[in-house]
Amino acid sequence: MNIPVTSVEGKKLATDFLATPRKHLINGKWVASQSGKTFPVYNPADGQVIAQAAEGDKADIDLAVAAARAAFERGPWPKMTPSQRAKLLWKLADAIDAHADELALLETLDNGKPLKLARMADIPGSAEKFRYNAGWATKLNGETMSANKPGDWHMYTLREPVGVVGLIVPWNFPLMMAANKMAPALAAGCTVILKPAEQTPLTALRLGELIQEVGFPEGVVNIVTGFGETAGAALSEHPGVDKISFTGSTEVGKLILKAATGNLKRVTLELGGKSPIIIFPDADLDRAIPAAANGIFFNSGQVCAASSRLYAHKDVFDKLVEGVAKHAEKLKVGPGTEPDTDFGPLVSQEQIERVTGYLKAGADAGARVVTGGKRLDREGYFVQPTVFADTSHDMSIVREEIFGPVLSASSFSDDDLEQISAKANDTTYGLSAYLWTQNLGIAHKMAKKLKAGTVCVNTFGLDLAVPFGGYKQSGWGRENAREGVETYTEIKSVIVGL
Repeated sequence: MNIPVTSVEGKKLATDFLATPRKHLINGKWVASQSGKTFPVYNPADGQVIAQAAEGDKADIDLAVAAARAAFERGPWPKMTPSQRAKLLWKLADAIDAHADELALLETLDNGKPLKLARMADIPGSAEKFRYNAGWATKLNGETMSANKPGDWHMYTLREPVGVVGLIVPWNFPLMMAANKMAPALAAGCTVILKPAEQTPLTALRLGELIQEVGFPEGVVNIVTGFGETAGAALSEHPGVDKISFTGSTEVGKLILKAATGNLKRVTLELGGKSPIIIFPDADLDRAIPAAANGIFFNSGQVCAASSRLYAHKDVFDKLVEGVAKHAEKLKVGPGTEPDTDFGPLVSQEQIERVTGYLKAGADAGARVVTGGKRLDREGYFVQPTVFADTSHDMSIVREEIFGPVLSASSFSDDDLEQISAKANDTTYGLSAYLWTQNLGIAHKMAKKLKAGTVCVNTFGLDLAVPFGGYKQSGWGRENAREGVETYTEIKSVIVGL
């Protein structure tokens, strides 16, 4: 399907949006920070400042929480029926579609990803999250129970919104991650405070304008921009917040967990990953090779579920590694705004320093650089897509999440599924795992053995209809599907003696 990347109107809207200093959305109004501070927003393709955003802190979070609390307790929002909430979510999805060109360009300028990727994946994917979760608004039901003791009883449960929710989202899929948390929270009847990543606040703020345009009541959605250690910390520890949902690194997730203990607020954490991709000798390599490449190079490797550890049978290892390396070398690296770009920059100076540090560590530890391995000598935060072979488990590039386009490959020579799964499971993470085999017996046996929240067989794709989350230090709770909406609810038991 031929989808236009952007339009003249979209470019003009995005340009006009960037020209105005961006403020917080609190209680239905756009307001400056209480401190008056702002911070610059950078284009990763050239390191230049493209916008200014309000720098929120505790004072701004206090105002946003108060607005969300008032909207949850006393505004029109709690009086709306589930179907009315669903209609608003659909209207917002339609508004996202109507402004897709503008949103895609803002996402590319802010995050660096190829514009064609933002236009074909991020923006329609964000709209679909609102539509999908709108369907759950009318389906959050309680149950009736049969009594387990003598007498006449009527016992049932109610599913009620948890209340005021803080949503803290990452910079790798800024709009889509905001939608992924906001949509189920609103479908459940909660009110929210969204804290976008300081590196990529722009599409979240534009989403706030669309939220106003489609008619959400004041205070239902509040957006505060700022840094994690100030605005994010204040939101996490705020006694007026009933739940925090966070996507980001495991290290920050642990800090949020500690901050949440003050009022024992509910917490959902979608954290880091170091996901294995295991390729057996019978795999269809014509499909497995591009899948392995896309699994680590998609979005410049800045994906929590990236398949960053490759384990391939010795009979196919050389062909597979060569194929992935050739795929990497064919990728057109450049600014996301160029129509033929396949592989954009990393998001920030901090991120490229992190990734290049791992590139050096891998080479110093003796891993063989099959392709890539360096920062590109050009403006912006560009690094080569990289494949390491002859890696061992004691190397940091194998043990630690890099969050960049770096694949660590090693081979196995036996068919003992216990040993293969033990190697794949030898990590503190457990977000995703990927298998390639045409043997259904091996596929289902391995799916049971792997300690991961999602196991994909002969595919890399995820789906809104299945829960997503991690084992071990990859997180707490699940997003997507029924579980993703129910995490924004509380269950109340009602026992009536007749």
